Amino acid sequence: QVQLVESGGGLVQAGGSLRLSCAASGRTFAINHMGWFRQAPEKEREFVAAVSWIGGSTTYADSVKGRFTISRDNAKNTGYLQMNRLKSEDTAIYYCAARRPFTPATNERGYDYWGQGTQVTVSS
Repeated sequence: QVQLVESGGGLVQAGGSLRLSCAASGRTFAINHMGWFRQAPEKEREFVAAVSWIGGSTTYADSVKGRFTISRDNAKNTGYLQMNRLKSEDTAIYYCAARRPFTPATNERGYDYWGQGTQVTVSS
């Protein structure tokens, strides 16, 4: 099993920045991709970004390209989501997820482990 714990959420003004962290523990050798998803009130959970755990290649949703950066620190078993130029529509609960297969995925069904989520609120 892999446990994921997110941190770094909070309240920020539009145009500001936040950095989310996702600390992984347990069978971390099983992780090949880490992703971030978000769910706004009364909306479906949606893909935000993903990073390959070994090679570091990244994938982003169009809505966050150029504003968000996903990264990981293998030595610390931690993934990050740097969010800049935040907008009110970025307000959501952000979830970290980990995937075992070697191929990347943007669908939440492709992820095997999930964190509890962290709230991000952007005030306009």
